[in-house]
Amino acid sequence: MTDTTAPRPNRDLRDEIRDYWSDRAATFDRDPGHKIAEGAERAAWAALFRRHLGPAEGRRLLDLASGTGEISLLCQELGFQVTGVDWAEPMLERARTKAHKAAAPIRFLQADAERTMLPDASQDVIVTRHLVWTLVDPAAAFAEWHRLLAPGGRLLIVDGDFVSRGWIGRILARWIGAGHARQSTEMARRHAEILAQVHFSGGARAEAVAALLARAGFAEIQIDTRFGAIHRAQARLFGWKKALLRKSEHRYAIRACKP
Repeated sequence: MTDTTAPRPNRDLRDEIRDYWSDRAATFDRDPGHKIAEGAERAAWAALFRRHLGPAEGRRLLDLASGTGEISLLCQELGFQVTGVDWAEPMLERARTKAHKAAAPIRFLQADAERTMLPDASQDVIVTRHLVWTLVDPAAAFAEWHRLLAPGGRLLIVDGDFVSRGWIGRILARWIGAGHARQSTEMARRHAEILAQVHFSGGARAEAVAALLARAGFAEIQIDTRFGAIHRAQARLFGWKKALLRKSEHRYAIRACKP
């Protein structure tokens, strides 16, 4: 007989996402595309951020889903006053260690990017890399980010559609065993279950993201797909097969402003 009075765990999809990335933290920087290599790749990322954010001038910058701190460290080097936020404490531990070794004055906080609990108008710039495709409720998240920005503040989203592929991408993916082949079967299963439940389960296309940003009150929305310099730099680490797959993917940066 089933005990219907037994308490059930009060968990939701956000908890599953947090736990998944917590378990990925130890090996996260080993996956190409996560850690930013010194030299050409770092310079290419810095150029992308300067192109869309302009001179740092000590502005307050919030790095959402900061992971192991790669983007936070880059932005601090550019001259921003950086706060990193991530939902997974193991990611934050690694980010704090990196910041300590680099003597970088970055504050890292544990919080849900969709519900940060940070003060209104407390940021001049918000950046995210590879976060939007995992959002449970992007409309609520974008409203939250709009609330956090001071008037005239800028948002920069770096993301892509890592789900739907054209025929070339499908062939390349099968050829090299792309996606999450390096992960255990269990981790791949967890990833697939999470992906099936998020808003952009069919892939986060730039135009769909931009439309939601407009509804949240953002203006001056621009989509940038000029990732050639980054892809060329990464190709040296990926090998030519993975580099071809990456070039075939729909990757983009979206810049928006709070009026």
